[in-house]
Amino acid sequence: MIEKKTVCQIVNEWLEDKDYFLVEVTISPDDKIVVEIDHKEGVWIEDCVELSRYIESKLNREDEDYELEVGSAGIGQPFKVLQQYINYVGEEVEVLTKDGRKLCGVLKEADEQHFTITIQKKVKEEGAKRPKLVDEDLTFTYKEIKYTKYLTVLNNYGQERRNCQLDRYIFGI
Repeated sequence: MIEKKTVCQIVNEWLEDKDYFLVEVTISPDDKIVVEIDHKEGVWIEDCVELSRYIESKLNREDEDYELEVGSAGIGQPFKVLQQYINYVGEEVEVLTKDGRKLCGVLKEADEQHFTITIQKKVKEEGAKRPKLVDEDLTFTYKEIKYTKYLTVLNNYGQERRNCQLDRYIFGI
């Protein structure tokens, strides 16, 4: 069986001096290798092909046959590495906590231990007729959540619309 460590080393060699970063490498018992990479501005198919060829040049099919798939981490998929959090600071994200709360807000900051999102919360001030929206920062450790993912909502014209308020209205979040 091909070692995950070996594939990671090969991928990291290719990644040197590039703005891409490794998200995940998985290898199934029947030697299907799946490599996920990401980039702040998206992943280009030409680069996936180049990385695939690079990996193939370093592995020997004579020793062990394998299937290789190289692609992007995928938009709308849960974040897996810190660099994804860092890349999406300032963007709207969805967070599902381990206690079952689904939150939508703007990713404010992220580091190795925790991340912070800013949510909008309805608060009725004393004497006011209607509640108003106020910003509230929530900080989580990575162990407190099930997932965080980039929030993309499409409008009626198929255009990307990043709007947590719309998401709350449509899906009752």
